[in-house]
Amino acid sequence: MAVYETVIGLEIHVELATNSKIFCACATSFGDEPNVNTCPVCLGLPGVMPVLNKSVVELAIKAGCSLNCEINLINKMDRKNYFYPDLPKAYQISQYDLPICVNGFVDIDKHGERKKIGITRIHIEEDAGKLIHIEDQNDTLIDYNRGGIPLIEIVTEPDIRSAEEAVTFLKDLRGILVYSGISDCKMEQGSMRCDVNISIRELGSKTLRTKVEIKNMNSMKEVYKAIKKEESRQIELYRFGEGYKIIQETRRWDASKGKTVSMRTKEDAHDYRYFPEPDLPKLIISEGQVKDIKQSLPELPKDKRKRMMREYGLTDKEARVLTEEKLVGDFYEAAVKLSGKPKETANWMMTEVLRVLKAESVIPITSKQLAELIIEVEKGTINRTVAKEVFEEMINTDRSVFQIIETRGLQQISAQNILEEVVDKVLTENSKAVADYQVGKTQSFGFLMGQCMKATKGQGNPNKVRIILENKLTQ
Repeated sequence: MAVYETVIGLEIHVELATNSKIFCACATSFGDEPNVNTCPVCLGLPGVMPVLNKSVVELAIKAGCSLNCEINLINKMDRKNYFYPDLPKAYQISQYDLPICVNGFVDIDKHGERKKIGITRIHIEEDAGKLIHIEDQNDTLIDYNRGGIPLIEIVTEPDIRSAEEAVTFLKDLRGILVYSGISDCKMEQGSMRCDVNISIRELGSKTLRTKVEIKNMNSMKEVYKAIKKEESRQIELYRFGEGYKIIQETRRWDASKGKTVSMRTKEDAHDYRYFPEPDLPKLIISEGQVKDIKQSLPELPKDKRKRMMREYGLTDKEARVLTEEKLVGDFYEAAVKLSGKPKETANWMMTEVLRVLKAESVIPITSKQLAELIIEVEKGTINRTVAKEVFEEMINTDRSVFQIIETRGLQQISAQNILEEVVDKVLTENSKAVADYQVGKTQSFGFLMGQCMKATKGQGNPNKVRIILENKLTQ
């Protein structure tokens, strides 16, 4: 039986972080009332003239520099002609044969080794409006707020070989774009969307077979599922001798049914009748502008990971988790500067802070509050168990670490005489567990330790309690 491999290329549409649209002054804010951020230009009314937003060009160059691309110093805008209700001009202003960025790459981690994923091109274009289909009705509404929002389209080489590699690439790409301030890449809001081009061939073959495009996915999880399902569909057709049924087409991912569904046959470039945009001049970029943008690039995730491992003694896994989101990495470093405890801060970040962030999409405490909590544990004012209670109260109230400890009387009990009294009482009340320990049933120690901590309402200094308990059990 033939062994097959998957060949994947991605097309990623990314909304640029500008305050106004690509060819007009309309706002780009998300979630506004339908059709309020529109004007004659982005509605395509007769007689209007587009003016290219300078910030769009700068952000596109920054994206190219961040992704190791060559910047074309002479490029132009083109008209991509097609008729669809969400495109009021009946054409999209995009770039065709002279894109702004070419020949880049992103290195991803593949089982501990680096793999280079090529970037074919990055080009600038305008977004279309949004169709809103009303359930159980034949009507479709159109919101043109999104029409004219500036995009870059990032097109990869067919270098990806699995759903896992595709998701790894998308996560790394997202990190680079967010760290660079190019886009917020909020997939749930549509500011980063992914099309997948996928084909199957026999392992070892260099021939590219018929590809299928899966359109407009806005979740890493759904990208993974869609690739897996389409991969299985195509392999099954080849194995049953029905590879001819795979045609170049556009499919969509139906998450509810867990399968890809045919939408239309795939257009070729000539179908769009590209020609240079007559209302916009050629785009001329200076070498000095590219140099200045390169020098302005911030620390990117890969470099930040290496530095955090070197400076804070973090493992590769810890550094990856803490740099995946820029918000998390910045929060961590701010807390470390205040606490002076990089490993302990990392532990709190990877357990409590990320748990809350996942549930609430925000970090509801400040880095200063986390640092203060860690310092109080290190000083012995409270133990880790109590600190978790304080943390929970901090995220639900506006009270400080010190206010919570003081008002609830949570200070750790470290006095020798008080802890000895507690241990003596626990040993007296649990004579069977004591006898079990003394005949070699060491698991009884954990039970007795738990009873001591319970008796102090979790406030006993666990190290001191353990020492006292061990001494008394061996007397």
